[in-house]
Amino acid sequence: MVTTGAAVVDRFSLQLTLVLFLSVVVVTLFTALLTAPQRDEISEFYLGDRTMSPLRNGLAMCGDYLSAATLLGSTGLVALTGYDGLLYLCGTAVAWMMVLLLIAEPLRNAGRFTLGDTLALRLPRGQRPVRLALALCTLAITVLYLVAQLVGSVALLTQFTGEPSAATRTLCVVVIGTVVIVYAAIGGMPGATFIQIVKAVMLVSGVTVTAVMVLHRYDWNVDALLAAAADNSGQGTRFLEPGLRYGASTTSKLDFFSLQLAIVLGLAALPHVMMRLLAPKSGGVLRSSVVWAMGLVSLVCLAAGILGLGATAVVGRDTIVETDRKGDAAVLLLAHALGGGVLTALLSCLAFVTLLAVAAGLTLAAASSLAHDLYAEVIRKGRAKQTEELAVARLSAVVIGVLGMLLALVSWGANTATLAFLAFAIAASAILPTLVYTLFWRRFTAQGALLSLCGGLLCSVLLVVFSPVVSSTPSSLYPAADFAWFPLQNPGLVSIPAGFLLGWLGSVLSRPEAPDVHEDFEVRTLVGAE
Repeated sequence: MVTTGAAVVDRFSLQLTLVLFLSVVVVTLFTALLTAPQRDEISEFYLGDRTMSPLRNGLAMCGDYLSAATLLGSTGLVALTGYDGLLYLCGTAVAWMMVLLLIAEPLRNAGRFTLGDTLALRLPRGQRPVRLALALCTLAITVLYLVAQLVGSVALLTQFTGEPSAATRTLCVVVIGTVVIVYAAIGGMPGATFIQIVKAVMLVSGVTVTAVMVLHRYDWNVDALLAAAADNSGQGTRFLEPGLRYGASTTSKLDFFSLQLAIVLGLAALPHVMMRLLAPKSGGVLRSSVVWAMGLVSLVCLAAGILGLGATAVVGRDTIVETDRKGDAAVLLLAHALGGGVLTALLSCLAFVTLLAVAAGLTLAAASSLAHDLYAEVIRKGRAKQTEELAVARLSAVVIGVLGMLLALVSWGANTATLAFLAFAIAASAILPTLVYTLFWRRFTAQGALLSLCGGLLCSVLLVVFSPVVSSTPSSLYPAADFAWFPLQNPGLVSIPAGFLLGWLGSVLSRPEAPDVHEDFEVRTLVGAE
């Protein structure tokens, strides 16, 4: 096995990974072209096949939510920090409870293609400024998350080749980005749904089988696995106790709480997840789909925890840190120790497909918001023809994809987890308060929505700019500078309450909507409109 530089995968695994990845890409691209919308109907492009079964919808939701960070980052976090990493995984699974219990069915009943349609029904008097602000927030979230996926593809490539050259980085980003553009621009929601289902099946199967191999190695004795992990962690029993990463100080505890808050609340407001919630034809199918998604995500999180502990037990924490200090190589090192080159190639291919699928969903969500909310409803004031809007949606997908590629190349070296967590924080701080108030508060107004959207976005970004993420620490973007006055790396603890407060303040200081508007909207959230 190659250990020079940062490479952890041998040449056979690299070749097999490329063959498997190219095979999946060719098959899914061909299927995306076959299932692409054949008519000039925006509903088919935005929502796809609305008659899918709950299982298929649940797989697609699972695929939209779980990124390569779950497979690589989360397992690495467990491998390096033990109990704290397992606690982090709990937030990833619990997040779906928020979706199921609070927003899934009312959003589907009141929505059409995007969240902007829901806001327009509830706030007809100021819908255009609100749609504009929403499009801005959607663009910020999706581009940040998209850049994280593309940068992550280069980071994953590093596990094969060591530190890649500028030409190799560019080639990797351009190839992944181009395939993503084809999925989103040509395939629309049908194409994105197919790749999400394929990715979800591969992810659930891959991590489950590998977790079974880990448990089998220790004769299905969880205590033996935990003991071996503690012994090879270099930390002893501290590895299985809280505080190894997040409990060293009050600031680190608050930082962890802020991160979990952003993850649990941010999921419900991620644009590509909300688009998926609008797709099911009926409320019953939606509820069943979300339950399937919860179960699948929980299974993957459980398996990721086992893989993280297994990596420490089998490979050893010191070896993982020497190979990759962030721990992203833990699952590949474990795969090589358990199953050699074949298993390593399978999990590596799975990671690349996961990046590809999430990026496609994000690109489609951003393109839909730009075409429907910004162009059709704000610029054309609802007078755009379906063919015209569809053309703009496809062009927007190309623009978003190219923008993501350029930003990924410029921001090479940025922490992908930081970009993803900032996207979650913006979603939880700007979009979630607007969504919750829209669905459940009679007094909510367009001015409150504008303050919540713009204020939550600005608050999240400014707090990150003046945090240790950007300056003052050796791991910051600018370690030599020191202008960090906000102590936390994730702004959610402050920005999320700020978003809710601004939405309330803007509403109480402005004239309310007509009473019959909320009554009609409330009826629709309860019974829906087919």
